[in-house]
Amino acid sequence: MPRQLVFELGHRVARGREDFLVGPSNEAAVALIDAWPAWPGPSAALSGPSGSGKTHLAEVWREMSGATVIDAGGLERADIPALVAGRALVLEDVGALSDAAERALFHLLNLVKEEGASMLLTAREAPARLAIRLPDLASRLKALPHAELGPPDDALLVGVLVKLFDDRQLRVAEPLIVYLAGHIERRIAVARDVVAALDRASLSGKRAITVPLAARVLQELNQP
Repeated sequence: MPRQLVFELGHRVARGREDFLVGPSNEAAVALIDAWPAWPGPSAALSGPSGSGKTHLAEVWREMSGATVIDAGGLERADIPALVAGRALVLEDVGALSDAAERALFHLLNLVKEEGASMLLTAREAPARLAIRLPDLASRLKALPHAELGPPDDALLVGVLVKLFDDRQLRVAEPLIVYLAGHIERRIAVARDVVAALDRASLSGKRAITVPLAARVLQELNQP
């Protein structure tokens, strides 16, 4: 019998503060976001690997502050005074920058301070480990209040898996959650991808989401 055709209807990803599960790997980052506007300075930074929750927390802060969001790759062409005029800004994915982008970021940090605005930076590497060539900018970034998001521990990974299934209104048994937590890479993004793949496989084959189905899907995804 041919498998059922699965239509991607678009799953809404929860982005509110109440949707963010807190554990030892991210509690410092959550505390930093919750501390605004009483940060030690006008700007702060979050760092962590892809899928660790930086974008979710940045979205939480955007909702709190009414911030504009810009990717660091667009700094060279950005109107810096116009960005700061909005009073709050999220600068995402700060990494390797051109000389012009480094100068623009230095100007942006200074103007945010001068105008009493706020800015949240996100990056895969901690500010002190970014490959910045402009000495004054490197010094300024190292001085930012900073929190790092790490891999989830067992309890947080289980909680994330439960929530991801719940967000999709999927009922699964506890042994499945335990199996997945012990067999997938410890990254929130991986957990999200695995749950989405299980949802598709279940719909396609009109099957319940069970440990055998999960084992097959993990093999297809090259998870251990």
